[in-house]
Amino acid sequence: MEEVEVGRITHYFAKIQVGVAKISGRGLKVGDVVHIKGHSSDFFQKIESMQIEHQPIEEAKAGEEVAFKVDLPVREHDVIFKVIE
Repeated sequence: MEEVEVGRITHYFAKIQVGVAKISGRGLKVGDVVHIKGHSSDFFQKIESMQIEHQPIEEAKAGEEVAFKVDLPVREHDVIFKVIE
């Protein structure tokens, strides 16, 4: 199982459990499994949906900021890795 860095968390909305990430590298798609790792975060989850400016999207490209629901709390600067099987 290989992991490739695809972005970093820039903001977290605790009440609605949504993380905002700045995408870099290869990008991210709905259905991808990600590994979110940081100072106090270290978990895997599947991306169920993503939004840019409240509009649903299927794929995020490098340079875009996207929001997605997270299973556990995340912090700014947490790294997002896409899991490649």
